[in-house]
Amino acid sequence: MAKEIKFSLVYRDMWQSSGKYVPRVDQLVQVAPAIIGMGCFDRVETNGGAFEQVNLLFGENPNKAVRAWTAPFHKAGIQTHMLERGLNALRMNPVPADVRELMFRVKKKQGTDIARSFCGLNDPRNLRRSIEFARKGGMISQAALSITFSPVHTVEYYMGIVDQVVEYGAQEICLKDMAGIGRPSALGQLVSLIKKKYPHILVQYHGHSGPGFSPASMLEVARAGADILDVAVEPLSWGKVHPDVITIREMMKADGFLVKDLDMDAYMEVRRLTQSFIDDFLGYWINPSNARMSSLLVGCGLPGGMMGSMMADLKGFQGAINAAERAHGRPEISLDTLMVKLFQEVEYVWPRLGYPPLVTPFSQYVKNTALMNLLNVLNGKPRWTTIDKDTWGMILGKMGRLPGPLAPEIVALAKEKGLEFYDGDPQDMYPDELPHFRQMMQEEGWDCGEDDEELFELAMHERQYRDYRSGIAKQRFEAELEDLKKKAGAPIVVKRAVVEMPAFSAEEYAARYPQAVPLQAPAKGQLLWEVDVQDDGAAPTAGKAVAAGKAAGYIQAYYGMEEILPAMDGRIVAVLARQGEKVVKGQIVAFIQPD
Repeated sequence: MAKEIKFSLVYRDMWQSSGKYVPRVDQLVQVAPAIIGMGCFDRVETNGGAFEQVNLLFGENPNKAVRAWTAPFHKAGIQTHMLERGLNALRMNPVPADVRELMFRVKKKQGTDIARSFCGLNDPRNLRRSIEFARKGGMISQAALSITFSPVHTVEYYMGIVDQVVEYGAQEICLKDMAGIGRPSALGQLVSLIKKKYPHILVQYHGHSGPGFSPASMLEVARAGADILDVAVEPLSWGKVHPDVITIREMMKADGFLVKDLDMDAYMEVRRLTQSFIDDFLGYWINPSNARMSSLLVGCGLPGGMMGSMMADLKGFQGAINAAERAHGRPEISLDTLMVKLFQEVEYVWPRLGYPPLVTPFSQYVKNTALMNLLNVLNGKPRWTTIDKDTWGMILGKMGRLPGPLAPEIVALAKEKGLEFYDGDPQDMYPDELPHFRQMMQEEGWDCGEDDEELFELAMHERQYRDYRSGIAKQRFEAELEDLKKKAGAPIVVKRAVVEMPAFSAEEYAARYPQAVPLQAPAKGQLLWEVDVQDDGAAPTAGKAVAAGKAAGYIQAYYGMEEILPAMDGRIVAVLARQGEKVVKGQIVAFIQPD
């Protein structure tokens, strides 16, 4: 009898691979019946990742959103699954073990069946607690392999991880091909080995469309014994997102697999509703480039979802780089040439930093290091002059073991700076904190919520949760949306009278201060030189001292607050952006003259 291939709709990831926000809970509940009506899905990815931070930034309660969103699927007999980041759980930085454990209990009570857990470094130690906590909380534990392509990431390498996570108790394996650069033949070989050694283990494949391999990869893993494929639907499918269910279903059917029928009327309703959500407000944050595939992603291995932010980085740096080129009597560099140079530098940097899989947050670390290398080299400085503290944390082993060896020059640089390498369990560096947060709830007079879900939100996303409770988050979101709507309609002149700044470009500032180093926004969002200052015109004065590794300002990103960290001690000589402005990742917001 022919094998059945099942499908999972990654509705949450569709949106977050495209833009900043996901639909509101009322929209999610509206589209759920049509998704169910399609009749072809055994699973739907409903939450996890940045889903909950997005709800908080809307000014909505994410706990209510998860309960409402998962309920109709349960009633229809469709399983729901979430994505979590191992040591980082639902955020970008490490989470104490007791908070991680509470997460699985809460999510199971809220209606999430399966926990897809991945470690960006593929360190099984970071997955062990996720597996144990998921099963203890009553969830199905699905351990995800962060798939990439390098001399280190062989089929044997991944099977070694599979052996360990199965020993820890993982019930399912996911091949998380986050950049879509896994080679189809190797993925098929891996699935075949998993199924031969562990026939009881369910295998699910998740691949992005960016460089174009994913349909071939889906066919190969299905032929090798994979059970479930992650798919998307129009108008968000393809591009940098995931293949569309219609194409993949027809491909599987033609190859002799059993597949469920697909109700096209329901598909068109999901398509219509999804487009209506884009037209309503979500489209304001979707970069048009995400609708396009690109073979340029094959070489550098960067996730397709990073392309929009990466181009913004390059635009922010182009002026400073061309100022350096002119100073050295060289011709200016176009944006396309600069992009190719960055891709080449990523290819240079990646192996020397130990081949970390290019998935959040390590893709950002590698790309940022490559970008700073590019700027420094063009300014006549050596590579590795500027490495931020988070990247150093990765290098030193504080987030887990790197898959490959570090280059000798990186090891030597660490020793030169007096930095110590760490080989212990990363979780041991982050002591339990739940009693502390429970006390906070009592002091604020807040109820811990059903199944301690409100306590969990405070502990996982403290700042965003406080902004949600105070109402600031909703006000900020509504103001951001209104601003984007106005800009989309007609040019708006915004008068900011608090601080007068010369109207120089980043390029002109770089020429004026050739020894200065740009201070960049680490993420896309709202610039806050001071967190508690409500004055939208405020900015630091020229001459203000800053210290390496100490926050000079902040970015309110969709997932939380990011610090703007100078790479060296010095003084601000020029400010290019004011308090409250919307900035893109990599945008130069100030220049620092080293002391």
